Amino acid sequence: MTLPTVLIADDDRSIRTVLTQALGRSGYQVRSTGNAATLWRWVEDGEGDLVITDVVMPDENGLDLIPRIKRIRPDLRVVVMSAQSTLITAVKATQRGAFEYLPKPFDLRELLSVVGRALAAPSEPAITVTEAKDSEERLPLIGRSASMQEIYRTIARLTTADLTVMINGESGTGKELVARALHDYGKRRAGSFVAINMAAIPRELIESELFGHERGAFTGATNRTQGRFEQANGGTLFLDEIGDMPPEAQTRLLRVLQEGEFTSVGGRQPIKANVRIIAATHRDLRNAIRQGLFREDLFYRLNVVPIRLPPLRERAEDIPSLASHFLERAREDGLPFKSLDQGAIDRLKQHSWPGNVRELENLMRRLAALCPDEVISADTVAVELTDPVPMAGPADASPGPNGPESLSTAVERHIKEFLAAHNDGLGITDVYDKIIAEVERPLIRLTLAATRGNQIKAASMLGLNRNTLRKKIRDLEIPVVRGLM
Repeated sequence: MTLPTVLIADDDRSIRTVLTQALGRSGYQVRSTGNAATLWRWVEDGEGDLVITDVVMPDENGLDLIPRIKRIRPDLRVVVMSAQSTLITAVKATQRGAFEYLPKPFDLRELLSVVGRALAAPSEPAITVTEAKDSEERLPLIGRSASMQEIYRTIARLTTADLTVMINGESGTGKELVARALHDYGKRRAGSFVAINMAAIPRELIESELFGHERGAFTGATNRTQGRFEQANGGTLFLDEIGDMPPEAQTRLLRVLQEGEFTSVGGRQPIKANVRIIAATHRDLRNAIRQGLFREDLFYRLNVVPIRLPPLRERAEDIPSLASHFLERAREDGLPFKSLDQGAIDRLKQHSWPGNVRELENLMRRLAALCPDEVISADTVAVELTDPVPMAGPADASPGPNGPESLSTAVERHIKEFLAAHNDGLGITDVYDKIIAEVERPLIRLTLAATRGNQIKAASMLGLNRNTLRKKIRDLEIPVVRGLM
């Protein structure tokens, strides 16, 4: 029995040696080279059952080899490795026909698993994919952590499919950026990307926003208006904060997903729903299902491909590249050029980032605008993270002559402002629960921070039963990270 032969191309001799030894121990024959020309000659001669190639080689980009290999040997699987572990690299590798993309450094066990799957995979008909145009200078997502690499690979695989995606992540993690990347590099990129935030629309207007309305459908409907489904025809509809969609709108959306068509408000003629749905939420929808707040059948219609975006505290190694990116963006917007010293970077990594990437971006722009020094130090970062910029408010929010404003006065002032903003009484419900949650959330979050995430100590400080605290943490969606604060 002839052993399968794996062809390796990588200009790093040490990587070739490691791969040769690992594959040899696993029962494969191996031929390796440090350049693309030799690899191409082997492929032309009909050698090899699998190719493993790096992207950057001295004589040619490994990605450019893939279409050529596929033209003369369409059944030959190609696995791509790269230290340029960006979303664009992953997308290019997939769209050019790679079987798999592995960012460096990679796990040998994973590579051996990929090799086994590639050699065992049945032959598939050739699929021609039009490559998305991109700009290497404008990456839609930043980060080379392991969690982000997995997201890049998932997005890359989805560029050749048209599946419904559910993105879950805390506020500020970049859910819309992922949705836009899925659209911009996917099959529907020639169509429109239409985003709608379900939490920002009054419940009585949601159906009109989604499906449009006919003239005379309700008081004030003087013209026919297209809804977001029609606007996104042929493209992508991004339903942000889907967990905030009211039950009646959930039922209507489910019917559209099942039947593939809808009618506008006041209309009778069915309209074809030719859109790809990408939904996003910061809520635990399974918990919402248990509470009767979200339809289980709709969840499974939307959750075809789940993507979890990690909070920034779980990928602290990405903070330096993100911070540099935001400082560069600030410079392009006309703000002074700034950079971070190592101490500043270390201090940024120690922060828990409750506002995630959005909080980091805001901090970098603030430092670019206000910091007098060209190189930002750890002390400057520490001051900004310790003393947040006060929120703008009415003149009577300032401390009085007798000292800082009391908690009772502050709460009273904010309740007055909240009620004044809804003085018509329309669309305002559950005021008590909303105000109590606004007080409970920072109280519990800061107490957990003081106890470094120890829930037993936090419960004791708050005078709560431990199970009660756990329930409040879950219901209020408060992140708990031990030892970070």
